Formats: sequence, C-alpha cells, structure tokens
Amino acid sequence: MTTILQLNSAARSQGAQSTLLANELVAKLAQRNGGAKVVVRDLLADNLPHLDDTVLGAFFTPADKRTPEQVAIDARSQALIDELQAADVIVIGVPLYNFGISTQLKAYFDWIARAGVTFRYTAEGPEGLVKGKKVYIAAARGGMYTGTPNDTQTHYLKTFLGFLGMTDLEFVYAEGLAMGPDAAAKALSVAREAIAAI
Repeated sequence: MTTILQLNSAARSQGAQSTLLANELVAKLAQRNGGAKVVVRDLLADNLPHLDDTVLGAFFTPADKRTPEQVAIDARSQALIDELQAADVIVIGVPLYNFGISTQLKAYFDWIARAGVTFRYTAEGPEGLVKGKKVYIAAARGGMYTGTPNDTQTHYLKTFLGFLGMTDLEFVYAEGLAMGPDAAAKALSVAREAIAAI
C-alpha cells in the first residue's frame, strides 16, 4: 500500500493557498493509488521549537548520557524521521514568505536533518539516507518569481531535500495570488492544470 505524507507548512491555520493545493494534490494522488494511506502533518499545530541550546544539546548528547528531557526531544525527532521514512510519496504545501520558506517548515527540516540518521558524511562526500521518495511541492506565491533570481525558495528546497537523498522532486506553482482577482484565478487554474496532469 502506498503511503502519502502531506506536510502543511503555512503560518495560517485557515485559508492558506499552499494547503489548499496540497490537499488537491494529495486527493489526486490518493485517487490514482487506490487504497493509499494518507498521513497529514500540520506543522503550524505541531509548533516545533526552533534550534536552541536545549534542542541541539539533545541531538548531540550521546544516547546513554541524555537527560529525560533530552530523551523526549530525541524521540520526537525520531518519530518525525520514522514517519518520513515510512512514506512513499511526500507532498509539501509551501507558501513563499519573505523570499523563503515558513519558519514552521524550517523548524521541521531542522528536526529531521540528523547526521548518521537522515544523512551521513563519507570519504566521497555527504550521502542522503532518505531515499526512494517521490516529492511534490505545492508552492503558493503572491508575486511572480519562478525562473528569477528572487526565487531562492526553489533552489533551497532542491538543495536541502537532495542533501537528505530526495532528488525526485516535482513542483506545482501558483504565482501571482496577490496581484488581483484575475491573476489569482489564473494562478490557481494553472496550478490545477498541473495537478491534473500528474
């Protein structure tokens, strides 16, 4: 059975276009893969702490020397990694905030990027350990950025996900959502055409 992991990373709990598109993309994939298991993770509701002394201390303290608090932090990280590794397909709803990803998604990335667990360094260089995944990214933007120097988000996502071993990426863009009703309608129409073609 195919397992689809949907990651919603918007800073808004209601009305986020990236979440709307991720929902539609997952529905399409679930329909195509009859009987697929869908797991939805709401990163806003999860409220993962940003990296600080406490989190980093837990990550880098040897397992047999961790305090109970550090054990709990490590277990939370490992649960996210296990969930990711169990997925065959990953769909990420990604809004563009200030030319980058949301702090919610950045925190998630920081909690799953673990040396020796999701990546490792070898004599030949780094090796990602999250392999065999198909990743779809539903990217919602207020302006028009794809193919311009201001689209730092696409490059970052390709770099980070590729570093962990996820190189089979497909982007669905909805751009111009804040440029008036006609532009927003066109943006959603273009994104939905791309979803229909998947």
